[in-house]
Amino acid sequence: MEITCKRCHQTVEAESCYCPACGLPQLVYAAEGPPGQIQPERWDEGPRDAATIDWKPGLRAAVLMAIPAGLLSSQASPASHLGLIWMTAAAAWAVVLYMRSQRPAWITLGAGARIGLVTGLLGAWLAFGVSGGALFVDRYVLHQSSQIDSAYSSLVVDPARQWAQQSIAGMGPADAAQAQVIFGGLQALLASPEGHAAMLAVYIAFSSFFLLLCAIGGGALGARMLVRSRRPEI
Repeated sequence: MEITCKRCHQTVEAESCYCPACGLPQLVYAAEGPPGQIQPERWDEGPRDAATIDWKPGLRAAVLMAIPAGLLSSQASPASHLGLIWMTAAAAWAVVLYMRSQRPAWITLGAGARIGLVTGLLGAWLAFGVSGGALFVDRYVLHQSSQIDSAYSSLVVDPARQWAQQSIAGMGPADAAQAQVIFGGLQALLASPEGHAAMLAVYIAFSSFFLLLCAIGGGALGARMLVRSRRPEI
């Protein structure tokens, strides 16, 4: 005799105590016993909680997908501008790889997001380290410091100087003199090697943060797509 799962509506064999698709425990009743009494059969296996994660295969899947995503998202990659896409896809695939090793082919969105979080942490730190190493090699090994400083100046220092000049132009003489001192100090700080290093560190840190957010969303999306792919069409 076959029954239907109450959660995902997949067919469940009579001898099974849980749904093979989503892991929901199934109550099976036997007709044995005194009339008027229905006794549930004992389960031969414990139920699997779809909200929990077996972290041994989960970490394996996260590491496997975080390595290429982190490398592709780093500044050393020509495709780094697609880093958010790489990390989102890597987290979703980490969930898929994890579920291939699990008997219930379904997990909650929260569990998928946690796998994505681990994937994002590993991938973002790898991208951060590779980006820092690539900048060090470009500046001190390949001697491209002049090109790096020129690009930094055009992207950060020059726009800051233009903004300061426009702000001072609309002030009175006294306020303009005071603002000139303040803006001059900020421009000198931005143009200094320390300011350059700090701005690059902040940029890489913010990039890693957004990579992490995309990885969490990608893990939840992977879990969601697995649920939808196993629902029968009505």
